Amino acid sequence: MSLSLHSDFLKLPNTERYLLGISGGRDSVALLHLLLEKGYHHLVLCHLNHGMRGEESTKDAQLVIDLADTHQLPSEIQYCDTSELMKEYGESMELAARNARHRFFHHCAVTYSCPRLLLAHHADDQAETILFNLLRGSRGLRGMSFQTEHKINNKTLTFYRPLLNTNRSSINNYLEDKNIYYRDDATNTQPVATRNRLRNEAIPLLTSIMGRDISSAILRAEETCNLNEMAVRDILATHRLKDPQGRLFTPKLKELHPALQRMAIHDYLNEHSIADISNRLLTECLNLLNDPSTTKINLPGGSFFRRKEKRLFIETSKS
Repeated sequence: MSLSLHSDFLKLPNTERYLLGISGGRDSVALLHLLLEKGYHHLVLCHLNHGMRGEESTKDAQLVIDLADTHQLPSEIQYCDTSELMKEYGESMELAARNARHRFFHHCAVTYSCPRLLLAHHADDQAETILFNLLRGSRGLRGMSFQTEHKINNKTLTFYRPLLNTNRSSINNYLEDKNIYYRDDATNTQPVATRNRLRNEAIPLLTSIMGRDISSAILRAEETCNLNEMAVRDILATHRLKDPQGRLFTPKLKELHPALQRMAIHDYLNEHSIADISNRLLTECLNLLNDPSTTKINLPGGSFFRRKEKRLFIETSKS
């Protein structure tokens, strides 16, 4: 059997070079083989060892090296100590690991002169993400996009998710049918992270309660929500909320309905790769519009959302 790549991805030329974020696990290994099947041979295998699983992590990295050798592809392998990064930046394990990956991907993009990164998120990941965001209360039924742009260290990287419409069971069948070796990360089944518990506890329980697969229902609900948000964003675009320097202009923001203000600020933070945009954080950011005594809000990652001279903008600690 074969899998299908996202229809929008197939419009991209297979003659270009792409970075492939690869862990050695089933999803990214399946994506590697599928890309090669479809003629995408100009790949760089990018693997970051987070230093959290000892010898098992070393074996993951070795598999990536072996895959690169087998398929005659360049690879970039790096190590980071996630525990030390958590202490250094005061971040959660998930956030520290995410930010480390982004710094690593920036390094790969510069090293190989390639701003295009492929990730192996699939439809089941999408359902988990939507449920996670819903429960956090930040943006309702919001999932991942096939294509997103991230500004990392002043360099814009485009992330693509070619498997976003493919479910986990299809990936498993593909790997079994092709007899493809991969490594399982045992921590994915342990209740050590919120996403793990949603995947392994909450979604199976909800599926049992409803008597049907809830993932497809979540995906349909998100699609409807996206259509509504597209209409709202069309309205926002007519207000020209940014100045020539890309900062939000507060007098124009204040003219909007609070729901539009919240969406405008969320999108601004998201455009600047601010992680963990929670409902609480958005409420605090809105205080910059309504509370004259508030001029600065702390953001995840050590930066700030600041109001100055009728402008809202992101300021780093080094600014």
